[in-house]
Amino acid sequence: MGVRKKMENKVGAAFTTSGDPTGGKETSMMSIIQALLIYWMIIVGDPLSATGHYGTACVGAPDDGTKENGQKLGRRVAELVRRLNG
Repeated sequence: MGVRKKMENKVGAAFTTSGDPTGGKETSMMSIIQALLIYWMIIVGDPLSATGHYGTACVGAPDDGTKENGQKLGRRVAELVRRLNG
């Protein structure tokens, strides 16, 4: 079975970090999302209670707020997986 078939209909999300506030985090996340879409994955973005954007991003090491947003995104991914497999 090819990689594409193994990834099809799986749930994915994007996280990125950079060393600079203008380091292109959103562009990097969109590139990750594009790669996931090539494999026919289901994409989940940040919930509105986090940043409500493409995914979780930070500058440098994640601070507590970024870790919390990452956890919210992870929960959102897990909830969708549970509903799809329900």
